[in-house]
Amino acid sequence: MKKIAIVTGARRGIGLGIAKKLLGEGCTVVLCATVSASQVGELMEELNQLGEARYISCDISRPEDREALLDQVLAWFGRIDVLVNNAGVACKERLNILKTTPESFERLMKINCEGTFFMCQGAANRMIACLDQGLEDYKPRIVNISSISAYTSSVSRGEYCVSKAGISMITKLFADGLAEYGIPVFEVRPGIIATDMTAPVHEKYEKLIQEGVTPIRRFGRPEDVADCVAAACSGLLDFGTGTVLNADGGFHLQRL
Repeated sequence: MKKIAIVTGARRGIGLGIAKKLLGEGCTVVLCATVSASQVGELMEELNQLGEARYISCDISRPEDREALLDQVLAWFGRIDVLVNNAGVACKERLNILKTTPESFERLMKINCEGTFFMCQGAANRMIACLDQGLEDYKPRIVNISSISAYTSSVSRGEYCVSKAGISMITKLFADGLAEYGIPVFEVRPGIIATDMTAPVHEKYEKLIQEGVTPIRRFGRPEDVADCVAAACSGLLDFGTGTVLNADGGFHLQRL
């Protein structure tokens, strides 16, 4: 039975890398992002050469969009095997914490943190219902994409750090709460990944990498994050629900 995976924020960057990886693993993948379906026609043609892929426009900060996404996937396939919460935004302007605006803080918390929490909640309730139906070969799971910013201070974008720290706690809460149902929940923490989001500060990060901020001295790639997601979806890590997988070139190591 083919697994049905939802990947949010999947139009480009890390999310697209994850979608391609799961297609390669034999999953049917439902991609979502905030743009309309007409804007991703060429991309979907490319992805459907790798496997079965579909697209739904969804802003995860909007309750009605979240519900519509999850209900549509169930209407199409009758199951949700994997939810990958990747959708998220960066600060529109990097400001010192002494100048951070309420508007920027609220935007990041609404999308990155609240959106992730309620996507977990909505998917989990539907997964439990599918388990109650006794679906064949049904072992659902959730993977949340956070960041090294979940534990690393960056005073020029404090609201981003807070939102990613929130995702870490969301992962712990759902790993705990869903353990009785046999639904594992994992967190993947990307480090410095070469994407559109990091492009404006590419030179800064390139310098840091070459100076040794990460033991592996290269930018991460979306594929590096996707490999961690695939590991979390493999079933081999299920007894370690709540595990954090670091896709960061060793940044998390404490070194002298």
